[in-house]
Amino acid sequence: MILDYEILKFIWWALVGTLLIGFAITDGMDMGAGNLLPFVGKKDEERRVVINVVGPHWDGNQVWFITAGGAIFAAWPAAYAAAFSGFYMAMLLVLFALFFRPVGFDYRSKIESPKWRKAWDWGLFAGGAIPSLIFGVAFGNLLQGVPFYLDEFLKPHYQGSLLMALLPLLNPFALLCGVISFAMLTMHGGVWLQLRTEGEVATRSKKAVTIMGFITLIGFILGGVWVAYGIDGYRVITQPALDALPNPLAKQVEVAPGAWLDIYSNYPVAIVAPIAGIFGVAITVLLSRAGRAGFAFVTSSLAMAGIIATAGLSMFPFIMPSSLKPDSSLTLWDASSSHLTLTIMFWAVVIFLPIVLLYTLWCYTRMWGKVTVEEIERRAHMAY
Repeated sequence: MILDYEILKFIWWALVGTLLIGFAITDGMDMGAGNLLPFVGKKDEERRVVINVVGPHWDGNQVWFITAGGAIFAAWPAAYAAAFSGFYMAMLLVLFALFFRPVGFDYRSKIESPKWRKAWDWGLFAGGAIPSLIFGVAFGNLLQGVPFYLDEFLKPHYQGSLLMALLPLLNPFALLCGVISFAMLTMHGGVWLQLRTEGEVATRSKKAVTIMGFITLIGFILGGVWVAYGIDGYRVITQPALDALPNPLAKQVEVAPGAWLDIYSNYPVAIVAPIAGIFGVAITVLLSRAGRAGFAFVTSSLAMAGIIATAGLSMFPFIMPSSLKPDSSLTLWDASSSHLTLTIMFWAVVIFLPIVLLYTLWCYTRMWGKVTVEEIERRAHMAY
């Protein structure tokens, strides 16, 4: 079966969004647990409990991040090229922060030195906190537009110095989005720790869920108001036929206040996403405080899916808006790979994604159970 080109473009937009949500749910709980490591674990054994909750699965969960990046490269090569120009320093910062995770998990408990272990505890914190913040900052800058343009050969040009490329990204709205991302993932990690631990670690994690849930909720609502009244959005005025060969310069784009809200008037069903984000966070906090961590994990996942989907739907059909020349903005219709490439990748996903999901489920089933201080003390030379 051969799908129409425009249908494939939309499918891949949805698939990339699904991969990002899958990354947030799986690896997000690992990064969130790392964000809480120095705070919910007061003693060395308690911190080892936190590490051993995420240690067996973190590298498998990281595959979602790698897969999402590969999907963006294959499905939207033009957006991938432009992103590496505009977010190069931010991506390097995330990469360097992630270096702490594999080394920290494997070597942190190999030496019985308080200074050694404490240093790696903060390294693991940085390995979760910095990416958690930068991912939100990146989304905040996408909503404001990225300073790039396309020349007549469709080559992207970024305005700004490479060494100073990080500072303009840290603007007030982007930092708010970064706080939302950090708090959201930390809340999710707290729920995961509450579900998988006992005693003081679980109690402190429950308190963290309440605090981070409150920050996420307030930040998400404030961000919505800011998008509606504080920044200009983008909308396509004219564009060629959707089944035409991709050409980002063949359309006209308007920048106008409130344009990011067009999706909710054109397709009212899209309002489900922000509603899921708001009520998902609120219900997660209530379930966590009631000690129903299993249900809280489900609602926390729903909340993150709603928040990420809200950003994606608000920008639809844009992938990377241009603040320099709006007509150079990249959309899912004109930044996609060829029909053949999208078709081959689609069938690869149909075949292999269920296998990956089943294997991941099998891993969690085989290694399920609560991690306790007593278990860490009993397996001191084997545990992380």
